[in-house]
Amino acid sequence: MAKIKGRVWKFGNDIDTDVIIPARYLNTSDPEELAKHCMEDARPEFAEEVRPGDVIVAGKNFGCGSSREHAPIAIKASGVGCVIAESFARIFYRNAFNTGLLILEAPEAAQEIEEGHEVEVDPDTGIIKDLTTGKTYKCQPIPPFMRELLKDGGLIPHIQKRYAQRQLEDEAS
Repeated sequence: MAKIKGRVWKFGNDIDTDVIIPARYLNTSDPEELAKHCMEDARPEFAEEVRPGDVIVAGKNFGCGSSREHAPIAIKASGVGCVIAESFARIFYRNAFNTGLLILEAPEAAQEIEEGHEVEVDPDTGIIKDLTTGKTYKCQPIPPFMRELLKDGGLIPHIQKRYAQRQLEDEAS
């Protein structure tokens, strides 16, 4: 996977799915529409100011609350390249990979990296560089099979790709 480089948006502990995408917008599953409202109750300027490749850094239990997939979809559609947190709610962790959103558990990085810093993330090696301070952090790299899910855009596109490959193999034999 390619490295991600962007500005940090810092959030605290227990950022729940209603903070990520308020329930009043759950009448749509359109990623572009969800992105317009991502984090709006916590940071009203977020949707307007976030840039492709920016990184959310948060504390413990990011994505707690309901199991809706709208939350990682909204983050990904807003252009965020990666979420780094001390820890993730279990269902959010799974939904993030299923929807193609890169997330990394890196407690030390999440505690020390500050709002507005520039960071570079290498998902293949688990290296996070705070380009503002020069400090480097190491976290568990994403396993190859999960990198495939991310590269393909999430679980459904990954399954569709594998199905199409098998169809071609069957036709060839």
